Amino acid sequence: MMSKVIDILNMKGEKVGDYTIDDSFIELEKGAQAVHDAVVGFLAETRAGTASTKTRAEVSGTGKKPFKQKGGGRARAGSTRNPVWRHGGVAFGPKPRDFSIKLNAKVRKLALKRSFSDSLNENAIVVVDSLNLPDGKTKNFAAVIKALKLENAKLLVAVPDYEENLLRASGNMCSVFTLKADSVNTYHILDSDKILFTKDALDAFIKRLA
Repeated sequence: MMSKVIDILNMKGEKVGDYTIDDSFIELEKGAQAVHDAVVGFLAETRAGTASTKTRAEVSGTGKKPFKQKGGGRARAGSTRNPVWRHGGVAFGPKPRDFSIKLNAKVRKLALKRSFSDSLNENAIVVVDSLNLPDGKTKNFAAVIKALKLENAKLLVAVPDYEENLLRASGNMCSVFTLKADSVNTYHILDSDKILFTKDALDAFIKRLA
């Protein structure tokens, strides 16, 4: 496998350099299952797991037998809190639980490398030398995205650190999601049409694949 060279652009969309990604950071043969497991694990972790119902031991009501055992013509009943009765407890209802799935670090790294490599192979990775937006205006950031020919894409913007003006400028754009390079995961990559890295952010991200 050869190293991959991609263009470094400025905010006007002009090429200002090259970025070389060593083949040791690219994986296109294995890792498909790891990608699946990582996505399932991420989505599982986002589940709140707070759904809860009351059992017959938790609903309000008396412990008194509601009517005598025999002679009434009705089915026998020992409690008004029976799940069969109105206002009774819930049988086999949900209780708070943790949906998270254990995934070891090697699998997470492989999934990240494979998803990144697939995006790289599909020319979905764009590198810009910097994102300097001193006024924090959305229209100026939109102009940058248009210059980079990313205006019609669901875009993930990866930066080395959060910067207030960039967050302000991108916050009103529903198709743009800004994230620190250290926080980008397999799901974020797969959920985006294009990924815009600043050069420093890509440096930080590549270190995670080592």
